Parts: sequence; C-alpha cells; structure tokens
Amino acid sequence: MSALEDFQLFGTQSAPAQWLVVATGIAALAVVVPHSLWRLSRNAITIAHEGGHGLVALLTGRRLDGIRLHSDTSGLTVSRGKPHGPGMILTAAAGYTAPPLLGLGGAWLLAAHHVTLFLWLATALLVAMLVMIRNAYGVLTVVVTGAAFLLISWLTSPDVQSAFAYTAVWFLLLGGVRPAFELQSKRRRHNDGDSDADQLARLTHVPPALWLFLFHAVSVCSLIGGGRWLLGL
Repeated sequence: MSALEDFQLFGTQSAPAQWLVVATGIAALAVVVPHSLWRLSRNAITIAHEGGHGLVALLTGRRLDGIRLHSDTSGLTVSRGKPHGPGMILTAAAGYTAPPLLGLGGAWLLAAHHVTLFLWLATALLVAMLVMIRNAYGVLTVVVTGAAFLLISWLTSPDVQSAFAYTAVWFLLLGGVRPAFELQSKRRRHNDGDSDADQLARLTHVPPALWLFLFHAVSVCSLIGGGRWLLGL
C-alpha cells in the first residue's frame, strides 16, 4: 500500500523503535553542536524564532507587516500597534521561546503517535508564514523547508516519516537551547541594546538578565520535558 493510501491526518501511527528515537536525537545533536553545521541549520531555528514573533503579534491583535530572514541567520519581524503593553511584551518574548516550545508541542504529538498530524501542522505553519515573508532569501528558506515536510508527508513510507519527524522535533528542542547562550555571549562581548532581552527590559523595566534567564529556563525545561516524551520515560 502506498504512502498516499495510508494517509490519515488524525490517525495514529506505530511507535518507532527506541533505537530510532535515540538515533534521530544524535543526528539532531550532530547538526547543532558543530559550528560549521550550525551556521546552516540555524536557519531553521530562525524561521521558528521569527514565526513565533509573527504568530504572537497576530494573536495579541497587532498588525503584522512582514518577516525578513537573512543569510547570516538573523531575522526581523515588523508589526504595528501599541509600542508598549502586554501585546508588545508577549510579541518580543515569543522569539527565543518559540523554537523550544514548538519542539515541546511536537514531542507531545509524537508521543501520542500523531506523526502525520505533526508533519502537516508544520507544513501549514510554514505556508502561513510564507505569505508574510518580504525578502527573497526568506522565501527560499521557507519554501525549501516547507517542501521537505510536504514531500516527506506525501511520498515516503511511515518509517521515513517517523524518522524525519523525530529528527525535526529533536532539532527544535536541542537547537532551541543554543540561541539563548549565543545571545548571552553576544551581550557580554558587544551589547548594542537591540536584542530581544534589551527590548523587553525597556518595555517592562525588568533587567535583561532576568529575560535571559527566562529564555534559558524555557529552552532547558522544554528539552527535558520533550526529551522524556520522545523517549517514553
């Protein structure tokens, strides 16, 4: 039976072997730790980061003007609304917390054996984000990422889909930890006062260090909780 015939969006799929779950975690770690590979793979984290800003901006009633993704793995999300207040604070806080929280949500879906649903939700989010991209490099990265999810969902066997989904979720969980440490290091070397933590400090009068602590706490707790779900602990 083909993958198309097996397609059930809300159905459940068989749990993968434990060795596959561990192997996909190791594979994800292998593209997060080495700096040379991280420079490329970090683009996917930037998509989740800027997508988090954009999604929360819309959910809090702000007007989303556009998202730009750059080849140096930086990004920019522009929204309009009150320059202060809960909506602006939540929007600013959503960037560094989005990748690990997406990973945590993905781990919950995979633990419930909803591999197909995870793949299609990820595809839908990428398609929705594509509408708001405002530069060529951003379009390229989102299209390539979305195409990967779409092709895996439609054309491959359940085993390949599981391997891809588990690798993607491990990557969000593991890759969601590193940016907060990079931000901390960057602020120590050269603080231009323009980071998400600095913007949040100006909005809330809470020191940037406490916002950095929040980013660390969310990412590490998501990794622990998501990892336990994936491993069935």
